[in-house]
Amino acid sequence: MRAMFRHTRLLRPLGIRAPTPLRPQLRCFTSNIAHDVSGAEISALANLPQHPLSLADLVRQGRPPLSERSLLASANFTLSLIPIRLAHRLQALQNLPYIVVSNPNISQIYNNYLHSLSILLPYWQAASKGRAITTLDNEIKFTNALAELVATHTDTIPVLAKGFLECRKYISPEEVTRFLDEHLRARIGTRLISEQHIALHFSSQPHFDPGASPTPCPEHPTYIGVIDTALKPALIVESCAGFVADICELRYGIRPKLIINGEPETTFAFLPMHLEYIITELLKNAFRASIESKSNEPIVVTIAPEPPLKLQPGGAPEIKTPSEDLGVFKSDAIKPLDDNAPGVTIRIRDRGGGIPPDVLPNIWSYSFTTFSEDDDVPGSTGNDGLGAIATASTGGSSIAGLGYGLPLSRAYAEYFGGGIAVQSLYGWGTDVYLRLKGVGKVDKK
Repeated sequence: MRAMFRHTRLLRPLGIRAPTPLRPQLRCFTSNIAHDVSGAEISALANLPQHPLSLADLVRQGRPPLSERSLLASANFTLSLIPIRLAHRLQALQNLPYIVVSNPNISQIYNNYLHSLSILLPYWQAASKGRAITTLDNEIKFTNALAELVATHTDTIPVLAKGFLECRKYISPEEVTRFLDEHLRARIGTRLISEQHIALHFSSQPHFDPGASPTPCPEHPTYIGVIDTALKPALIVESCAGFVADICELRYGIRPKLIINGEPETTFAFLPMHLEYIITELLKNAFRASIESKSNEPIVVTIAPEPPLKLQPGGAPEIKTPSEDLGVFKSDAIKPLDDNAPGVTIRIRDRGGGIPPDVLPNIWSYSFTTFSEDDDVPGSTGNDGLGAIATASTGGSSIAGLGYGLPLSRAYAEYFGGGIAVQSLYGWGTDVYLRLKGVGKVDKK
């Protein structure tokens, strides 16, 4: 597992991964079925309830390679979710003040969502008439449409942030934070659902080539699509700490020490790419605080698994046994969603002097800034969260993360039933508690 993990790339800020084109033999299937979406169609879809997603939903087809029937079931399940979610995002953008929606950057995002819905709507309409995705040829075309959706929305959050920066006189910081919180959660779900099916598609091919997939698609028995059913957080922490330490050495000439204790052999079912992003952002804050306070104390990461669900009040949740019509498992050694490892809490402790009292109330705001209204729109410097997000798509690795890393990381954690809590002793240091659940219902957003 360690050898496999070394080849896993860390997330770009705010992105899952920059997609690459699908394999040449997969026909591009987009503009020839693009549909002109009407306002009435958007409203009708947005009025439909969103399915509360769970990790159990995403692994219920079993381990790849999937049978034809299971692969088609995955495609139709994905189709049943994505158009509704796109319509909800379009409606949320429409509800912003007109002068904000008219901004070129925000207008670009609106048009991107409209384009993605126009590509998927013909499939939705066919399914509503009883003509679901029933052949592998249709499944290939649908997978191409999903790949384009993932590519189209790679830089959605940075572009939105740039637009909000330019419109900051016309929308309050509270409204921006509320919109971005909701939008990011929705985007996590939409991309996850799409990337999961793409990964299942590629890992079910007779001649599996992980490098050909536009989404992460490891060939490893613990993986079901993009989900690792035996993820080891300690390996993620080690890799992310090395990445952040490299940044520190480049910027400051110092590599803070890090200790991992608790139960580092813990495993649970989760998404490596999401945990990579969260841990990287939290370690950036801890490393930066330690360096700026000239602390020689190591940063300590404690990994604490939750007790087995069967020992918790209320007992273990029901996890239905998969049907027999599943793809052949490459390995039966690790069962999906082991209910004996329901979740993990990770504490990151630093002796970096704590968070100043005037900063503490603002750490969850995307719009926290020290700039005045008369200043130019800030770039990647200062404490402006939106500015940091807006420049994130350039691939920069600034160590100055406090102000946007925390709210974004919290959104990722909360989407999967977890959360982040911060406990700061000003003049001493900070403890950040990251709780992650591998099994459980997920916010419908």
